[in-house]
Amino acid sequence: MLRINEPTWQVALESEWNQPYFQSLSQFVIEAYQTSRCFPSQELIFNAFEQCSFDQVKVVIIGQDPYHGFGQANGLAFSVNDGVAFPPSLINIFKELEQDCDIPIAISGNLERWAAQGVLLLNATLTVQENQAGSHQKKGWEQFTDSVIATISEQKSDVVFLLWGAFAQKKGAKIDRIKHLVLESGHPSPLSANRGLWFGNRHFSQTNAFLIERQKEPIAW
Repeated sequence: MLRINEPTWQVALESEWNQPYFQSLSQFVIEAYQTSRCFPSQELIFNAFEQCSFDQVKVVIIGQDPYHGFGQANGLAFSVNDGVAFPPSLINIFKELEQDCDIPIAISGNLERWAAQGVLLLNATLTVQENQAGSHQKKGWEQFTDSVIATISEQKSDVVFLLWGAFAQKKGAKIDRIKHLVLESGHPSPLSANRGLWFGNRHFSQTNAFLIERQKEPIAW
């Protein structure tokens, strides 16, 4: 049975663990990891939650699938393990960060440093088979991560949700926009960025301005 170890998430999501869809999802994922190479490694499936407790969450960035190339995914949306070449979307994230906040391009694409400050880097689907994008979609992960987003929206206040691209925007449709700040733009993928839908969104500086206004510690991006 899959389970998040981090105690504040265990409590926040306790209504999910015994639901039939989650038990079915657990069975699917366990069998998939036994019969094929899947990413991230099994101990990192819930890494986004382990690195950023429910109590810590100040910012939520929604991705779609984990990276499906060998050694890339580490359980955090858009993040890669240390020493791994930056995927194109991550390059564009760092370029926008440089333009927006005058922060030099990072040496490492491992975004655990963001998670430690309260940034939940949440993929809609938390696992994938090697070299098969979308292979674990529609198995229950989407229902689980919808519940995660709904729980944050209902139980917390003054959280910044960054919705990049149509998929993330649809995923965030039920966020309470009175209680929270929702920032939307195109996706950082080259296709979207090259059409002028990503660069210049200034989401990173807007996030920090909001957090400071709410007397919260800004993110050291």
